[in-house]
Amino acid sequence: MNETVIGEKGMVVAPHRAAAEAGAEVLRAGGNAIEAVIAAAATIAVVYPHMNSIGGDAFCLIAEPGKPVRAIDACGAAGSLASVENYRQKGYDAVPARGPDAALTVAGAVSGWILGLEAAKALGGRLSLSDLLADAVQRAREGIFVSRSQSAMAAENRDELHESPGFAEHFFVDGKVPETGSRLVMERLSDTLDHLAHAGLEDFYRGDIAATIAADLEIVESPLTRADLAKHEARFAKPLALQLEDASVHNTGAPTQGLASLIILGLFDRLDVKRGEGFDHIHGLVEATKRAFAVRDSEITDPFYADDLTRFLEPVWLDQEAMRIDQRRAAPWGGQAAEGDTIWMGAIDKNGLAVSFIQSLFWEYGSGVVLPRTGILWQNRGASFSLDPKSLNPLMPGRKPFHTLNPPLARFADGRTMTYGAMGGDGQPQFQSAIFTRHVRFGMEIGDAIDAPRWRLGRTWGEETSDLVIENRFDPDLIAALARAGHEIEILDLDYADSMGHAGAIVRRSDGRLFGASDPRSDGAAIAA
Repeated sequence: MNETVIGEKGMVVAPHRAAAEAGAEVLRAGGNAIEAVIAAAATIAVVYPHMNSIGGDAFCLIAEPGKPVRAIDACGAAGSLASVENYRQKGYDAVPARGPDAALTVAGAVSGWILGLEAAKALGGRLSLSDLLADAVQRAREGIFVSRSQSAMAAENRDELHESPGFAEHFFVDGKVPETGSRLVMERLSDTLDHLAHAGLEDFYRGDIAATIAADLEIVESPLTRADLAKHEARFAKPLALQLEDASVHNTGAPTQGLASLIILGLFDRLDVKRGEGFDHIHGLVEATKRAFAVRDSEITDPFYADDLTRFLEPVWLDQEAMRIDQRRAAPWGGQAAEGDTIWMGAIDKNGLAVSFIQSLFWEYGSGVVLPRTGILWQNRGASFSLDPKSLNPLMPGRKPFHTLNPPLARFADGRTMTYGAMGGDGQPQFQSAIFTRHVRFGMEIGDAIDAPRWRLGRTWGEETSDLVIENRFDPDLIAALARAGHEIEILDLDYADSMGHAGAIVRRSDGRLFGASDPRSDGAAIAA
């Protein structure tokens, strides 16, 4: 069984214990949940570099008690030299996943910290930026202990990453993949974070750090320019909301797949499943996922170009769509899933302020490009663009890419607040729905809901199959029933698979008590303040 942590003075959950502890220390020092998440975000960018970086993007939900939920969109757009014509002239049929031409979108994560810090101060936050980044600065300077997943993913991708500018110098030791438990020093990244702590986060986009970033990007011939950095800003946005009988569930809108996550829950509730962990539960969520992904793949794009998405969360639409689900037979599926290595983190403070936060590079280690003078590993989020100008998400200067990232948060009629989430590309909405339904609908303790075996429809992490992939702890009779219904199943030879996401959750009850848990698949923890 996975431990459920209980607290009253605040809690932080993250997929690496060091990040959770950094956030919890902020709460103990009198900081609020937003400040705690910023500290945790900085630390996890250091200690979990294969999953995220200050060279990536971020999205966030902020729920202040008694106030509407707010979203932060910290997604960077394609550079001014990133056009279909330029990539075609270079001989590409698709946007590359690695190398300088994959480092084509502005890194928005730090801009999300900027808006988060503004929101934190408006709510009484009193800690300095230097205080919030201190743990990250120190860990990068003194060196991190390489995690199992970091070493494994570096080994799996060694050949292609070795060719990316700056990668071997920063993430290999004497040209070799660092072993689990070995120490890896990130002196350049430490200096960058320390500079930002004193000069201010705006320096990343419009100061000395920006000038250095732009010069290094130009040297490796990335399509990003200093002007692209200078005009980037994160923005507050209105999140999407799904109204259930007993709760409102919130998530980010375009360009993220938050809509898909909400549609799954809306459709599943209409199937009126009475018992968890049986055929009706798993089959229902899988079939709801297929319908949600069909909408996502036809609708989600840069918010400037997207249509109104709220119509897909209206009761009439959900009612009609749920009626199309065959509760005994699997619908055809041929979807090609999106990869994604990401971190999700959550925090709730003693006053009930709740944050759901997600930060990512897209693929493990992103583009693989590490800027030599700043130590920043750059994302490859632009790989989700198409070189077909008529596609839903064509490559275009200034356009935002489609994002698998989506940070959910739920508020209940009985006064509970739940912040939860997971990494895992296309798996994110599926892992979220598993945890939500297990805990909320079928009464599992939150730690057990995260621990329980998971499934994923679709391919990820370079896998060949797009079948229903499941961990091997499921009841064989359930697996047989799913197969008889027409699901093409692949059983992983693993009890707990990294490809099933690194999840976490915190629930705050109306009496102020907090219940949280991290994922045994990760290196994380839920830590009470």
